[in-house]
Amino acid sequence: PPRQMPPLLLLLLLLPGPAAPCSPQPNTTRFVCTEPTLTTFPTGLPPTTLAISVEFTALPSLLPAALDGLPRLQELHLSSNHLTTLPETLLRPVPTLRVLDLTDNVLADLPAGIFTSTTLLQHLVLRGNQLRALQPAWFRHLPRLQWLDLAANMLTEVPPEVLHPLHSLQSLDLSHNHLVSLAPGALAGLQALERLSLEGNRLGVLPPATFVPVPALRFLFLQDNELQALPSSIFLPLRHLHVLDLARNRLRALELPPRSPGPVLDLDISGNPWACECGLLALLRRAAPQLTAPRDTLCASPQHLRGQEVAAASRSGVTGC
Repeated sequence: PPRQMPPLLLLLLLLPGPAAPCSPQPNTTRFVCTEPTLTTFPTGLPPTTLAISVEFTALPSLLPAALDGLPRLQELHLSSNHLTTLPETLLRPVPTLRVLDLTDNVLADLPAGIFTSTTLLQHLVLRGNQLRALQPAWFRHLPRLQWLDLAANMLTEVPPEVLHPLHSLQSLDLSHNHLVSLAPGALAGLQALERLSLEGNRLGVLPPATFVPVPALRFLFLQDNELQALPSSIFLPLRHLHVLDLARNRLRALELPPRSPGPVLDLDISGNPWACECGLLALLRRAAPQLTAPRDTLCASPQHLRGQEVAAASRSGVTGC
């Protein structure tokens, strides 16, 4: 007679196996997966999906068809994975994408045509990768981009005109790269830019006309560079500047933007070897900025003022100025 299967074994065979990590649910609009062991991008996401977060996983790559069937996708968060490259056609199925976050992967380059179809993109975050150069082709089809974060990469230059198509850009973060200088025209076309971060690079000089293309700038961060001098009137185009950070450079003399009827300028010039001579002291009295770290803003010369706070020397009438 045919052997019968034990009831318990039969029951075990009928039970569903363990679910794959981060299985999508039908008809949801947001999919979130932070499974550390995940190595393949989830499939079967419903066409109703508006936002995807696959972060803090072991994901090393994406297939070209990973986003097929997601015509309404607006946000794609892929931070803190192990991505080394992206397929050139990855984003073609998602023309409505507004936000792309690729923070903290290991991307050394991007395909030239990666953003050809994402003309509605507004936020692009590439912070914490290994990008060594900016390709003009990346930025040709991003007329609505407002936020571009390129911090903590390995960029050594910003080629002239490379960012020129980004007419809507309001915030640009180039901090903690390997920039030694800025080419004339590096900021050309960015007439809407309000926030620029260049901190933590190796900038030694800035061209005199650096900020002419960005008259709307309100926040400018230049701290932790190697600036030894500022060209005369370099900040003259910046009539709306609200925050200027020049801390921890090698500056001895100061340039400031013109005083505007708006809020008082927040100014950090701490950690520089200031020459407290009449030009600097008179400029500070006239401009009356709000110094954010006065106790660390000290005179290095002349000898009789060495170690004194610059603000106190500026207010004092005993300097002979």
